[in-house]
Amino acid sequence: HWVWDDTERGYPALLDAGVRVERGIDLRLSHAILRHSVLSADSRLATAPHSEWDALEPTQTDDGGLFSLTTSADPDPLAEFQLQREATTDARLALLLAAECAGALAAAEMRHRGLPWREDEHSALLTELLGPRPAAGDRPAKLAVLAERIREALAAPKLNPDSPVELLKALRRAGLQVNSTAKWELYDKQHPVIAPLLEYKSLARLLTANGWHWLDTNVSGGRFRADYVVGGVVTGRWASKGGGGAMQLPKSVRSAVVADPGWKLVVADASQLEPRILAAMSGDEAMAGAGRAKDMYSAIVASGAVATRDHAKVAMLGAMYGATTGDSGRLMPALTRAYPRAIGLVESAARAGENGEVVSTWLGRSSPLPGSTWLETQSKASREGATDADTSRARQAAKSWGRFTRNFIVQGTAAEWAMSWIALTRAGLFDLAGWRDDSAHLAFFLHDELVIHTPVAHAEAASRVVADAATRSGTLLFKNSSVEFPLSIAVVDRYSEAK
Repeated sequence: HWVWDDTERGYPALLDAGVRVERGIDLRLSHAILRHSVLSADSRLATAPHSEWDALEPTQTDDGGLFSLTTSADPDPLAEFQLQREATTDARLALLLAAECAGALAAAEMRHRGLPWREDEHSALLTELLGPRPAAGDRPAKLAVLAERIREALAAPKLNPDSPVELLKALRRAGLQVNSTAKWELYDKQHPVIAPLLEYKSLARLLTANGWHWLDTNVSGGRFRADYVVGGVVTGRWASKGGGGAMQLPKSVRSAVVADPGWKLVVADASQLEPRILAAMSGDEAMAGAGRAKDMYSAIVASGAVATRDHAKVAMLGAMYGATTGDSGRLMPALTRAYPRAIGLVESAARAGENGEVVSTWLGRSSPLPGSTWLETQSKASREGATDADTSRARQAAKSWGRFTRNFIVQGTAAEWAMSWIALTRAGLFDLAGWRDDSAHLAFFLHDELVIHTPVAHAEAASRVVADAATRSGTLLFKNSSVEFPLSIAVVDRYSEAK
């Protein structure tokens, strides 16, 4: 194992020098987990006053140097390493740290290798959808035409459709009873402005998120290099930094992701991951039976729990995210009767959150405590003389935090499965072809989807590697569970062909 303060600081220069690290310990990432986990709560690390390690943020060296001189302000890595070893007495926690650190290595390698990207095709796509590239500060031609149609339909000749405040006022003046300019609130309204406005919002989003400026800034040398933040979300899911938006790469631009000549993209998608995670971690045998099917939602219907596949999906999402109204609320009693242990698990997590308690993922990542505003709201409602409004605010705040903790255990455990999947796929690809410029390698990760860039000759073997890694990840986390984690795997030339 390599031991360093931060993979983002230590690893890129090694990769540039042609050195691949098989295993590494990231002290910054590990410290963040151990500081807050209930499984290490009694350790010296967790009970010590806050230190420099708590203040460290994800960074990258800007001088390109492999090692920099230690200053008096730098925290002591050896002392921290010893504290972390003492704190890691639980096997689940050790597995979580190993997966987190392996994920950091994989993230750096994916940035180093990059996702193949055809700049010419992306630019042509933008021209087709938006019109020719405009001068700085101008709208593309198609957006300009749509903006004029919106103004005419609303009788608002000076309207700026990019201003939510102006647009909302214009919509209301036109007789539309809306509370926002969000798509979901507009799509079912009957008015001549709706069609051009929805089209405008869609194209404007493309221009802002993945337009010409994005292309100039984030794609170079035929590669998009995702700037991941491992553990960037409180549940352990990855985030991205900068303007690249790696965790929000829309389908509309995926046709520009094209394998190099003589290469293929292997796109592997973990099907219905979070419902399977809930089935496995709860030990609910009935739900585990559904989790052995390729399509878990259809299996839930076949069990008689609900009538349709759409109902199964809505009900499961409601269970994991705490929806209590509409179809989700109506279907919850039936789902609870069919899968009492699974629903009981998320309900218990929700009650803990409502009471201001901590919950943990399967491997031991623990949720934060609610903040001071939440605590003050609860305290105020319990004081003598509290008003009905105080009580209502406290109840709403408690329910909101309960929805967070309900989802925390499922989303966080899904992130643990995904990190294990990444780590095992990474190791399997190295065993397949080593670490060379012409070897199969991880190129992109998006929540529950992996993209491998591989020579054509290794595409079939790479597909087996990623499928085997998914199976092994399930076994690694849930040794006694019968839940399966199937993948949808496509070997394609373009990312867009996988869906």
